Amino acid sequence: MSKLVFPASFPLTRGRRLRSQPWVRRLVAETTLTPADLVWPLILHDGKADRVPVATLPGVDRLSTAAAVEAARQARDLGIPAVALFPNIDDALKDAVGTEATNPDGLVPETLRAIKAAVPEIGVITDVALDCYTDHGHDGIVEDGRIVNDGSLERLAEQAFIHAHAGADVVAPSDMMDGRVQAIREALEANGYQNVMILSYAAKYASAFYGPYRDAVGSARALIGDKRTYQMDPANSDEALREVAMDLAEGADAVMVKPGTLYLDIIQRVRDTFSVPIFAYQVSGEYAMMQGAIDAGWLDEERAILESLGAFKRAGCSGVLTYFAPRVAEWLNR
Repeated sequence: MSKLVFPASFPLTRGRRLRSQPWVRRLVAETTLTPADLVWPLILHDGKADRVPVATLPGVDRLSTAAAVEAARQARDLGIPAVALFPNIDDALKDAVGTEATNPDGLVPETLRAIKAAVPEIGVITDVALDCYTDHGHDGIVEDGRIVNDGSLERLAEQAFIHAHAGADVVAPSDMMDGRVQAIREALEANGYQNVMILSYAAKYASAFYGPYRDAVGSARALIGDKRTYQMDPANSDEALREVAMDLAEGADAVMVKPGTLYLDIIQRVRDTFSVPIFAYQVSGEYAMMQGAIDAGWLDEERAILESLGAFKRAGCSGVLTYFAPRVAEWLNR
């Protein structure tokens, strides 16, 4: 045994000790990411092909109903608890009031029934908004060039009812019309769907990062003007807390902040203020930027993606909608 030495001075606290080995880093990690933290967004289409690549979302395909069922099976096998459905319908079906949104035999209800018949244990979340169904690309009804709030609520509530009737576990209003959560909750309760959850896009910002998604669902070419009269101003933070409070009071079970990466401060403020499940959407523009940098060799794929998703959990998210979901789940299951 060597003689004890007392150095003249040394650091009493060495933070590096807790970072010295992989096992201790895992043991003391404050935030963990698992497949159960992920929701996989699926873009549906009503064409004949099972898969149609989305040019602006490399690695993402539009899926037929049959392909969406297979994706749901894959999600289940990977430990991903839920998928979220977003439709791309034929332009011929679009009109000023989004009639196809409330077609009980439309693309989303058809796919819902097929997934629930084949993979009943997977959660299915549906988007409630009119933009995928209107010939003007807005989330509500347009009258005299103005997006009408109250006149849109009945349409949105009926859309949510159609989805619930087809088997949706969660309806997710993303339209940002005032009062839509209450209208949907009342419609669900009155028609026997009191157990269907509402995931409200409570703080959805008028972001420049939605472009690839709008291409994917076919609303980009239809959009007239912009959505800044109903989606939130990116300059505002306190407003997000007011929006969340209103939606919770109207019957939302969980809330969404969208986009995600640029709004981690909003996620953390919502988490610190409300004790409810909070989700974020790593939106199409965020995905496309990162995937583009990965494809160019500028970012390490696995490290960059896991770091980005870990940031959502660290900010307080219960779960994250991300197009990376199946890839990440495969890594986490190794």
